[in-house]
Amino acid sequence: MKITNLSLAAIMAVGIMSGASADVDVKVGGQGVIYYQTMDLGGDADLFDKGGNSRANAGLQLNVNADLGNDFGFGYQETFLGSLGLEKNLVGNTMQTAEKDTLNSHAMTKLYVTKKISNTTLKLGKQELPKSLSPLAFSEGWNVFKNTFDAALVINSDIPDTTLVGAYVAKSNGTGGNAVGLINLGQFNDMKGGALPSGAYMLTVANKSLKQVPITLTYYSLPDLAGGEEGSALWADVQVDAGIPVKFGLQGGQIAPENNMDDTTAMGAKITGKAGPVALKLAYSTVDDGTLSVQNVGTNVKTPLYTQMILNQAHISRDADTFLIKGVLPVGPGKLIAQYGATTDNSNAGTDYNELDVIYKFKALGANMLAAYVMADHDVDGQDPNNIIRVWTRYNF
Repeated sequence: MKITNLSLAAIMAVGIMSGASADVDVKVGGQGVIYYQTMDLGGDADLFDKGGNSRANAGLQLNVNADLGNDFGFGYQETFLGSLGLEKNLVGNTMQTAEKDTLNSHAMTKLYVTKKISNTTLKLGKQELPKSLSPLAFSEGWNVFKNTFDAALVINSDIPDTTLVGAYVAKSNGTGGNAVGLINLGQFNDMKGGALPSGAYMLTVANKSLKQVPITLTYYSLPDLAGGEEGSALWADVQVDAGIPVKFGLQGGQIAPENNMDDTTAMGAKITGKAGPVALKLAYSTVDDGTLSVQNVGTNVKTPLYTQMILNQAHISRDADTFLIKGVLPVGPGKLIAQYGATTDNSNAGTDYNELDVIYKFKALGANMLAAYVMADHDVDGQDPNNIIRVWTRYNF
């Protein structure tokens, strides 16, 4: 008798599907990605050199989604990350791996079950969390693949024009990352590098009773936020469409550790509109000098601020004022995006920061493609700006 070893995920999938009394509708899809980034490290290296300033990945992500009948659903995702051997000649590292210190590896990045009961949906397991409903613990889309969370999610729409979302968020596979890469998607750790070992509880209320002024409010209870004591966070976002040529957005929130550390308060505003074929955005954010930065607790990288750009998160998330101007213009098969941000550092260090992003997104050969140039300038005498080039191709199937 021969025994074949199966992964736990495969056993669960087979068991759930074989035990379903109704027909099982299974859909398989995914995406393939080639991703490359290089930087000159403020003049201390050359673009396209093999050293640690150049990184690349080839990735494949397979998704299996099943309707199990009786309002049960199942989702599974396996992520494969490799290098195509580029580290031998062209790059010094990868953007992501699926296993620590392993260039070519794979990992289970989603595994969840859903159940719909009247106007309530339950979603339990490894899953993505959207920033629109979880602004301080969300899946980021800038890298090769998005990070995911161990979470229990409850979504209810019993109240007219209102969506209620409750969640317990335990772990994330995006911890330990930085602006260069979220290193290991195969390991789910306590969030923010261990700052939240007890997980986080979240409640979001999204209301559209006033069609022109949708409001989203989010509250987090954060055990062990800092210093081993509890804390909380509150975030609000209001969009205003008054039927005039421009639209407005307002956001604000506070992170409040309950251990004699200072609260961190953030506010932001944006105006969007069009000038001929060009879509424009003006945005401003201000964050005070509280103890904690306003960043994604699942990764400690990106922020929910309107002024978020490709690389400026560490500068705008605490004790800083930031202005941003952005324009989007259709060009050929895609769109050209140019944005400039200026950040005033209000701390004692007083290191201001400026960033210019020029991005072209387009479709070719049936795939989505991006080419981006970033100029990151720290206002330090004698220090040259850091130049970054990022390109990627995504094929969805």
